[in-house]
Amino acid sequence: MLSGRSANFGRECGMQTTAGTKEELRLGKDALGMLEKWSIQGVHVEQAGRERLHWSATGDDRPSAVLSCTKSVLSALIGIAIGQGLIGGADDPICAYLDESDPRLADALRDDPRKRGITIAQLLTMTSGLDWPDFDKPYRELKRSDAPAAFVLGRPLAHEPGAVFAYNTGGSQLLAIALERASGMSAAKFARKHLFGPLGIGPVRWSRLAGGQEGGAGLSISMRDLAKLGRLYVQGGRWERTQVVPAEWVEASAKPRHKALLHYEPQVYGCYGYHWWVSPQDKQPGPDYFFAFGYGGQYLFVVPQLEAVAVVRKSLEGRNEAIRSRRLFETQLLPALRQG
Repeated sequence: MLSGRSANFGRECGMQTTAGTKEELRLGKDALGMLEKWSIQGVHVEQAGRERLHWSATGDDRPSAVLSCTKSVLSALIGIAIGQGLIGGADDPICAYLDESDPRLADALRDDPRKRGITIAQLLTMTSGLDWPDFDKPYRELKRSDAPAAFVLGRPLAHEPGAVFAYNTGGSQLLAIALERASGMSAAKFARKHLFGPLGIGPVRWSRLAGGQEGGAGLSISMRDLAKLGRLYVQGGRWERTQVVPAEWVEASAKPRHKALLHYEPQVYGCYGYHWWVSPQDKQPGPDYFFAFGYGGQYLFVVPQLEAVAVVRKSLEGRNEAIRSRRLFETQLLPALRQG
């Protein structure tokens, strides 16, 4: 067995780790080979608020891009805004929070009246119905647009809103824009005040697009800080004595609302909630869990039944290579957590 936080583990990997403690997580003897062979760059595990493993290929834990894990952070911010009454609720139409006086947006909405009925919940669950080819193909063009809301809502409706899952980071951008208009501040500032600040998260970097924070993929954050979001959700949105995210929002977010990419092979995805992926118990050994996922194998796993969270980071080697990070979690980290 290997102790994930021990000096011996670090020496064998040729990398630095934190000092061991009695709470260290003990991994199987094949864990070392997985880290090297699968280009894993970092692993961080906590249970019941205690750090049980922290390992980094570089020996540090600097903020780095978590790509689409950003969506789960954005989901938390939307829940906070709803809890504060800045946004009425998930069933509100997104257009109520956009600038319809912008002629470009007005023109984008003109071709189909159903677009005005697209809700916040439908954007959170990727069921807006907007035409958005598989695996986010229009996203690069969106990033270059000087009118992102008009670009996204200018796409034709391919399906009735609420009916069909289609992964769409453009919907995340609409949510980020809506959050900024509802709160009167940038999403980054809103996060610092109402999420990052209370949790002691920072420093972070969060890129912007025209008209708003890059809501679907722009966040850079350390492993320990990303794990705090997971711990917050394990604790039902409560941090110390403060209810940071409404408890009902945490529950709603982690509820599978569409089968989404549950049957995609390899199994890097799952069902989908409110900008969180969900893995039901019958899809893996062990309890239900939900997770934030970023391209190529950036994961934040949340296992409420075990009071556990795990962050795994991986070098970018392609979409399907993300399965390496998930297998590390399911074959090494999750069994060790279940053993206590």
